[in-house]
Amino acid sequence: MNPIKADSKTKSAQSERTADFENNLIHPDVDSGLPEQKRTAGKASAFDKWLMRTMLQKLGNPEIEVVLWDDSVITTSTSSPPIRVYIHQRSTLNKLLIDPSLYFGEGYSQGTIEVEGSLVSLNEAINRSMPSVNAKHFYRDGIRGCLRWLSRNTIDAARNNVHHHYDIGNDFYQLWLDQQLAYTCAYFSDPEMSLEAAQIAKMDHVCRKVGLKPGDTVVEAGCGWGALALHMAKNYGVRVKAFNVSHEQIIYARERANAERLSDRVEFVEDDWRNITGSFDSFVSVGMLEHVGLKNYEELGNVISRCQKPDGRGLIHSIGCNSPRVLDSWTTKRIFPGAHVPSLSEMMRIFEPQKFSILDVENLRLHYALTLEHWLQRYEQNIDEVRGMFDEKFIRTWRLYLSASIASFRTGSLQLFQVVFTNGRNNEVPWTRDKLYQSD
Repeated sequence: MNPIKADSKTKSAQSERTADFENNLIHPDVDSGLPEQKRTAGKASAFDKWLMRTMLQKLGNPEIEVVLWDDSVITTSTSSPPIRVYIHQRSTLNKLLIDPSLYFGEGYSQGTIEVEGSLVSLNEAINRSMPSVNAKHFYRDGIRGCLRWLSRNTIDAARNNVHHHYDIGNDFYQLWLDQQLAYTCAYFSDPEMSLEAAQIAKMDHVCRKVGLKPGDTVVEAGCGWGALALHMAKNYGVRVKAFNVSHEQIIYARERANAERLSDRVEFVEDDWRNITGSFDSFVSVGMLEHVGLKNYEELGNVISRCQKPDGRGLIHSIGCNSPRVLDSWTTKRIFPGAHVPSLSEMMRIFEPQKFSILDVENLRLHYALTLEHWLQRYEQNIDEVRGMFDEKFIRTWRLYLSASIASFRTGSLQLFQVVFTNGRNNEVPWTRDKLYQSD
């Protein structure tokens, strides 16, 4: 593993940035004005209060307070927590018993749950408290896991899932992503870098890891809006064939390739990764594995094996986790249908059947936390434009998604793995990691 090095100056800069982010960007939303008809009349019963107190205990007693619809305050904390969660309906409380992840997200999006204080800090408090308890619900999570395994992520299903998230409008993403619309973890060799500079640094980091040189051919599986493919062609003198099932992204990428006079070196193909053909020096996939489906990992390995030359190097960049688990139900339903975040052991289902050799594994989770901070900051700064495109439920859904993601990467609930691999018999591999950092 390549550790993320941080000297005292770097840590200080990060701490200052985080403090500024928390104090100025995440505003209390308790005064957002819930319609009166959404509020529950009547007093909370002793049983209601017991239920809420028990749920907090099951979460490991996070440092938060919960205020019920009659202004009853429930907490298991011994201090005075800076975060308050308001539950405005008894029915919302009852639903939390069934599936806390799903119905907290639904309640927050609909406004029947509101948060006073930092939404990021709320998610961090819960994430940090949960390792002290057994938070897995065997029946619910076991059934969901089995259903996820049985539900094969077919080409049609994959296209529909991608359309749900990525085809909601390029103009929306342009409000809060970097100028090149890179929608994956950036690489901050300096925490004070701009988002634009960090995304370019990420692309260079990937290119150096697979050892690109002029004349090479590259296949990219899941190319987003085309930033990495165009960067590889323009700066490393390679030819790229990039696959993506998002129609809007492909059209945008082709238009940009034409505008930058790179269409003779980059071909954007609107098709699924399973249909990749040809022979290439490198296979690259950044941010697609999460959508492949665990049951399809071995097939992905087959595709890589047939299209990557024997002395080629490949890289897969993916959100992951420390041990196998099922992605939470709210994110699966509202944000990334069909998604799965793999552990490293699960990722090996891609490599082991093909006898690929793993050359390097790097975890960039703190880089993703910082990337998400930039995204959320820009999202909030452009909230009036977002409000002109979508309703309040959408706005709150995406605020929760970005905030909870920051918390998950900060607390280690999510990881960001970059795995470099090659044919097991290939000895044309770097002797050291020196070249990875030649421009940092």
